[in-house]
Amino acid sequence: MKIDFRVNGKPQSVDVDPQTPVLWVLRDYLGMTGTKFGCGIAQCGACTVHINGSATRSCVVPIEAAAGADIRTIEGLSPDTQHPLQRAWLDLNVPQCGYCQAGMLMAAAALLEQIPSPTDADIDTYMTNICRCGTYPRVRAAIHKAAKEIQQRSTARSA
Repeated sequence: MKIDFRVNGKPQSVDVDPQTPVLWVLRDYLGMTGTKFGCGIAQCGACTVHINGSATRSCVVPIEAAAGADIRTIEGLSPDTQHPLQRAWLDLNVPQCGYCQAGMLMAAAALLEQIPSPTDADIDTYMTNICRCGTYPRVRAAIHKAAKEIQQRSTARSA
């Protein structure tokens, strides 16, 4: 079955079994390997992408549910890895093994789009991704740092 959608702003069309998870369409059919497979049951968050602006665990969403949708992957977060979250992640040495980081970054980006100045409690509530390296304190610090930078950019633009 042919299914049309957009990935990182570009129209895409695939002819696959409609029950194929979005994760495998991205990785196997479109060659976008930034989104990772972790658990396959929507628990770990390594596969997090944005579907129509919402952080979504792509390993359990069939592609037919994404027909006509806008999907944003880690590759679409920033064309040059200069998104404030990506820079904060590197500045604060958040990643260790790095495997879960694409999903973490996408979850954090969705959080900041919903709550531009999150509290620690907001971060703890929204960031449900699992990091086996345990870098959660650095994740929280990086989200706060990126939020401040985004707010400063916004203030500078409106001045």
